[in-house]
Amino acid sequence: MSLVTVVIPNYNGIKYLHNCLVSLKKQTYQNLKIIVVDNASTDGSTDTIKSEFPDVVLLKRSDNGGFSVAVNEGFKESISLGAKYSILLNNDTTVKEDFAERLVACMEEEKRCFSAQAKLVSMSEPDKMDDGGNFYALTGWAYARGKGKSADKYNRRIKVFSACAGAAIYRLEALKEVGFFDEEHFAYLEDVDIGYRARIYGWQNFYEPSAVVYHAGSGTSGSRYNEFKIRLAARNSVYLIYKNQPLLQWIGHFPWLFTGFIIKQLFFILKGFGGLYHRSVLEGVKLCFSEKGRQNKVKFCWKHLGNYVILEWEMFLNLFRKVLN
Repeated sequence: MSLVTVVIPNYNGIKYLHNCLVSLKKQTYQNLKIIVVDNASTDGSTDTIKSEFPDVVLLKRSDNGGFSVAVNEGFKESISLGAKYSILLNNDTTVKEDFAERLVACMEEEKRCFSAQAKLVSMSEPDKMDDGGNFYALTGWAYARGKGKSADKYNRRIKVFSACAGAAIYRLEALKEVGFFDEEHFAYLEDVDIGYRARIYGWQNFYEPSAVVYHAGSGTSGSRYNEFKIRLAARNSVYLIYKNQPLLQWIGHFPWLFTGFIIKQLFFILKGFGGLYHRSVLEGVKLCFSEKGRQNKVKFCWKHLGNYVILEWEMFLNLFRKVLN
């Protein structure tokens, strides 16, 4: 039985962390190692781990480097331990006992699977979906499949554009080709970015409904709409396009992208965050042309042309899947 790690990025998550770790201790998959990467919490999280869960690997950072930095540290520790797969899990979750076993089975059955996402349901309303896989459209919008809908309708394994990193398993060997999470994201859309990158390289991402996770939602960052989330999501939405799409794609997508950003601008004006959204988009443009942004751009390769064509068709279909799925 291959070693599998569970990596939990944590920042002041003491409210949820205990229940999350308790649920992981009940897993049917036996060769499981839990790694918590703490982003300089000040709420006593690390003390709780040390006293109540001494067998958990605790990696303490001196500063809050963001979700992507924490994940990458967890991946590197997993590789050093000899793990075959690594599961990323939000700290504001609890999981069913066969959660890890089901995700591993999906990876073993789907040989070109880069990542497989669990079925995230609402912790407060377990009959409602929280996330059934991420889709990404020509407008530059990413959205969670099935959010708020009946969980009973999402019981089939399917391919998705990318996996939500809040509860997903990753093939560590594939990271050597695809690369780790982009740390310039800090948080938000980093999972869409790595999933997009994997697709360009010919890998697939799946949604595995038999692996069930209960998700509180906004456990660290707070409410659905706040300045922190809006700023990073808007900035990263621009960066995501720049990174993963060659110039000809940008040009072809311009009418869709222009429409998408205008609609978002109007939406956030109505929410009282119009100025913040506008500034954050400009911040995203600045990031694209920074030295780091240019270094991280995915280089176009002719052998991947077929994958670009497939992704183009998917992004068109994803304009409609939010309503149909």
